[in-house]
This record gives sequence, structure tokens and C-alpha cells, in this order.
Amino acid sequence: MKLIGMTIWLAAVAVVVALIAIGLAFPGLLRPGSKQPPISAGHPRPAQHPRHHHERVERRRQRGFPDAADTGVPAGTRLRTVPGQVRRGKGWAYDQRGWVRVYGHGAVLTDLNIPCDVSVTGSDITIRNVKVTVGGADAIGIGLRHARNVTIEDSTISGMNTGAGRMMTGVKDVYGDATGVRVLDDDISRFETGVQVETGLIADNYIHEPGFLPGDHTNGVTSNGGVTTLLTISHNTIFINRGQTDAIGLFEDHGVQQNRRITDNLLAGGSYAIYAGQKQGGPPTSKIVITGNLISTIYYAHGGNYGCAAHFDSRGRENIWSGNTWNTTSVPDYSACD
Repeated sequence: MKLIGMTIWLAAVAVVVALIAIGLAFPGLLRPGSKQPPISAGHPRPAQHPRHHHERVERRRQRGFPDAADTGVPAGTRLRTVPGQVRRGKGWAYDQRGWVRVYGHGAVLTDLNIPCDVSVTGSDITIRNVKVTVGGADAIGIGLRHARNVTIEDSTISGMNTGAGRMMTGVKDVYGDATGVRVLDDDISRFETGVQVETGLIADNYIHEPGFLPGDHTNGVTSNGGVTTLLTISHNTIFINRGQTDAIGLFEDHGVQQNRRITDNLLAGGSYAIYAGQKQGGPPTSKIVITGNLISTIYYAHGGNYGCAAHFDSRGRENIWSGNTWNTTSVPDYSACD
């Protein structure tokens, strides 16, 4: 009996060892509920996404400022076209009048090709890996209408061309009351204005190749004032290959400019690369922090057509201007952008 028991025990051990070997050779084969077949010539290993977000961040850290290689919809992403292939999802739908409505709390739009305006009225919205192409005098790529906590990332937002098909604005806070806006890692082009918001975070975007219609005032990123919640514009590449208006513009059209941080951007073009907020006769600006920006002379010898910056009030409360330099030593007085 002892011999039989030992034999059974040894057989059980052999089975366990065999199962472990199979599990190591074919991961997932024995996992409960797994439908993944063993990897073989007939079942190739699933393709990995060509650009994970952390890979983009690492690439940018090595290469410097954002450009077409590490912003927008990642290369190789399969997009479904709206409305031809898909007309709705959780919290969003294509409106037969010709635009996409995003209305649901927590809605997520991803991996879509949208050849029309996107109107966002919901909260806690994520728009990721989406290509939006619109054009015309009043066309808005993504419009925020009383929206809260909207993130737009890894997306390509473009007009149809740089002429009559340019879009008015790539991302626009239509009523000036959106909160929690985050525009990250996007490629935005062929616009009158790239991004127009009053609060939130605008970071790691490539904003370039504006379009133009007669009467346009071309802006990369702009704020019209009157809202004093923090707006941060950080580590973007903004190239405006026109003699007006700006790469980044703070204006007091609707009220005071306050609590803005413009840091570590690569900027070029416009009348001035930066309009810093103080309107003549307007309310005093405060907490305007403009630091560590690199001003490119790719279009004009002093950054913008008329110079690097205008309307910064050094006397304003907690206003700071420091470390803003040129991308070349050929500019006279190379040490600061002034």
C-alpha cells in the first residue's frame, strides 16, 4: 500500500510540473476565463499600440519641444469615421444637423475621425485619439459650452486648408465659463485661433500653420480676461507664420487679466510673440508669471514682427518676467526677451 501511495504521489507531482511547464510556454492558456490562444505561427502576438503616452513623454524629454512627431493622434491608430461607421456612444451622439454632441457625464470619445464640429456640454469628458477636421468662417473644432472638467488629449484638430477652409478656433470656451479644461499633446493647425480658454492647463501641444481670412486676428493661445481662475500655458510649441497677432495673447476685452502662468514654451511669430495682458487704461494685471520661454527667430528677427512681447506691467502685483531668452545668439542684447 505504501508503494502504491508513493506511486500516486509521484504521478501527481509529475502532472503539476507538466502543468507549470505548459503555463510558462503558453501564458494565458490555463488562466481561468482566458480566451487567448497559445502564441504560434498561426496566432501572432497582438500588436502593441505604436505610441503609448509615456513613450511620447520620454521622446519629448530627449528631443525638446513638441512637434508633429509626438503630438496629435498617434500614428497607426485605427479611427472609426463619424457618422459613416459610428453615430453614437455613451454620452455622445452625431446630430443629423451636422455636428457631434457630447452631453453625458463621464463620456469618452476615442479613436474617432470626426469631419464636423464637436459641441461639449457635459462634465468629466475625455476626448482622446480623435481627429477633428472642420472649416469655414465660424467653424469650431471643439466647442466647450458651460462644460466642466474636459480633457482633450493626443488629438489632431485642423481646418480643411489655410484659406477659406480654415477653422475659426480649434478649442474654444464659447461662453468663457468652462472650468477644469485640459488641452494636452494635441496637434492644432489651420485656424484663426488655436486655443481660446480662460482657465485650465494648455500643455505639450504643437500649434502651428494658421489659416487666414480677411479680417482675422490670428492667435495661437488666447484669453480675453475677466476670469481670474488659474490659466497655465506650459511647454507648447506655438508657431504663427504671420505678422499678426500673437503666439500667446492675454487681453482685457472682458475684464482683468490675473493669475496666468506662461512657462517653458517655444514661441514665434505674430505682431509680438507674447501679449502680456495690460490694456491701456484697463484694470491692473496681477499674478502674470512669464518665465523660461524660448523665443524663436524662425520668422522675424525679434520673435514677432514688431518684437518679442508687449503690454507686460512690471509694476503689477506679483507679476514676474524672467528667464525668457532667444533661440539664437545673433539677436542684439541676447540675454532676455525685451
